[in-house]
Amino acid sequence: MGAVVHPASILPNLEHTADALIREKRFRLVSLFGPQHGARGERQDNMIESQFYWDPDLGLPVHSLYGETRWPTEEMLSDLDVLLFDLQDVGTRVYTFIHTLAYCLQACARDGKTMVVLDRPNPINGVQVEGSLLLPEFSSFVGLYPLPMRHAMTMGELAMLYNSEFGIGCRLEVVPMQDWRRDLWFDQTGLPWIMPSPNLPTLDSATVYPGTVLLEGSQVSEGRGTTRPFEFVGAPYVNGRALGEWLNKQGLPGVQFRAVNFEPTFQKHAGSMCGGVQVHVLDREAFEPVLTGVAILWTIRALYPESFAWRQPPYEYEAIKMPIDILWGGSSIRLQIEDGMSLDEIRSSWQGDVTRFQVLRERYLLYE
Repeated sequence: MGAVVHPASILPNLEHTADALIREKRFRLVSLFGPQHGARGERQDNMIESQFYWDPDLGLPVHSLYGETRWPTEEMLSDLDVLLFDLQDVGTRVYTFIHTLAYCLQACARDGKTMVVLDRPNPINGVQVEGSLLLPEFSSFVGLYPLPMRHAMTMGELAMLYNSEFGIGCRLEVVPMQDWRRDLWFDQTGLPWIMPSPNLPTLDSATVYPGTVLLEGSQVSEGRGTTRPFEFVGAPYVNGRALGEWLNKQGLPGVQFRAVNFEPTFQKHAGSMCGGVQVHVLDREAFEPVLTGVAILWTIRALYPESFAWRQPPYEYEAIKMPIDILWGGSSIRLQIEDGMSLDEIRSSWQGDVTRFQVLRERYLLYE
């Protein structure tokens, strides 16, 4: 058996999945696989590849699925009967772990291996769906299949959807959770929060992530290199008080913005003082993170048209298409913002996609 793991692959008593597996006598764990940021979360920054190494504690080979290859190769799987997949997702289409899931399913189907997915909670609940569906021509490692930005599914549910809807045909077994309900947030599960990746340190950061991750497609900082990634947003040319006032006037549900100044230690504007806002979620049931992320981009571009700029490729293994386009899954949001479409009109434009996806996903839902 091989296991795809990361730091949040833990039991309720905080024991790591790999440690529990290696004690088992019913099967033999022979290798580990690490997604983006590594099997032990050793890569702090994003888009930093990991290499093959030997785990010093367990003495097992650790294959990187975010380096020379993002697919398990035939050689990696050659001595396995089963590939166990145990990653904590955060409920957002652009989070690369769900695409590592798809690549693992594809590799197991290719090589005739069985894949077992240990299901885990969607930390931002399994009810609220938001955003437009990805267009196939914008498929990338931050969006392989036509999901909305906030998909409200679990890893196990996504595995079944991928395997059936997109013709992967892997021998798949999903081990479901006990006592999880779709309306639960992670802090209502009684489970310990372990960072699924270094720049999502808290449930607060995961809550805003489906929207503020869109800032990665611009030259505005999404707060990487600060103590509040994805909650702090801004740039050196931004006046935080003015930005906060404009955003608060939009009447966005469940959220308020507070002026801040911050100096990122890495990534965009490292070492430079940025003005901006902190995103404070006051009512997470009403909060619409995708709409909020779009509103931030829309407002900064409106306030600072001479300074605002979209990020240029390459980005996440895509060398031609604009980063904002592959993040959104199409060019529509960039063009809507550039054309000055109102936020109400932009939000309305994806409601049909939300309805279509809710119908599609219904047959794969495992939990009430």
